[in-house]
Amino acid sequence: MGISDSFAEFLREQLAPLGRISMRRMFGKTGLFCDGVMFGIVSDNTLYFRVDDHNREILREAASFPPLTYEKGGRTIDLSFWRAPERLLDEPDELIFWARAALAAARRVAAKRMQTAPRRRSKPRPE
Repeated sequence: MGISDSFAEFLREQLAPLGRISMRRMFGKTGLFCDGVMFGIVSDNTLYFRVDDHNREILREAASFPPLTYEKGGRTIDLSFWRAPERLLDEPDELIFWARAALAAARRVAAKRMQTAPRRRSKPRPE
């Protein structure tokens, strides 16, 4: 199970100050997006935020929980999403602070992917 309807609605309301919040089911989990950038994942009604080297210190409290992982080919793959402490669900300002840090990390990841992605050639236009 990814996310219940009530938790999805709660997150949409709480995270609205970030921008346009949307959710998409993917691989049994639910991706949490702001303006098209995935900054969180919900799995079994547990919220995880994107982490990178720049926001790791800000989200250090989450390091005490296991990160979101999956098994592939007998290996455990770390998805770079850390579990948000449950206390954040009762602290809207702190939740937004963490979400902004996660969104910034997600934007950095997206920008890096765009830089390393092979460029597609456009089709020649007829004259």
